[in-house]
Amino acid sequence: MSTSINVHVAVIYHSGYGHTAKHAEAVAVGAISAGAETLLISVDEVEQYWDALETVDAIIFGCPTYMGSTSGQFKMFMDATSSRVFLASKWKDKIAAGFTNAASRSGDKLSTLQQLALFAAQHGMHWVNLGLLSGNNSSTGSEDALNRHGYFIGAAAQSDADLSADEAATLADLKTSEHLGARVASVARELAFGRAALLQR
Repeated sequence: MSTSINVHVAVIYHSGYGHTAKHAEAVAVGAISAGAETLLISVDEVEQYWDALETVDAIIFGCPTYMGSTSGQFKMFMDATSSRVFLASKWKDKIAAGFTNAASRSGDKLSTLQQLALFAAQHGMHWVNLGLLSGNNSSTGSEDALNRHGYFIGAAAQSDADLSADEAATLADLKTSEHLGARVASVARELAFGRAALLQR
């Protein structure tokens, strides 16, 4: 069996002020670096991508954390899947992961990541965690470390609210987002390879 298996990863996100979009782009870069073909989709444009989302191997969900939850625009996308996707189990057994961004260091971002993971579970998807240890939890730690905020369920970034998206995005958080994209692409390839092997048994 050939070890060359193409995987397709979609990154679907909402960004209110451009800050979360920087991380969506970084997640996509990470997936591409791991050899995946990648779709980067804003929820504002999702209507033209419903069919494409049925064909991908993995979907990575991302949005800002507003008031301790997903943004309203992203929640509207989530709700739209109830009739377009959920009833027919169109995303069942796909890979899923998530990322979020907020102005505060914590900002209750865990609540958003948990909401995204539960959303994926309702669709019967396989959730992939960040797979990184905490990067800045000791006196010898650094703000330049990956996963500097110490999240495990997904990628979480912090962007100062009074700075532009380009100014606020830290290299450490962008690299953490890239790591998530690459990890998802790798897991999606492993799963696709395993499924192909089972078919040949």
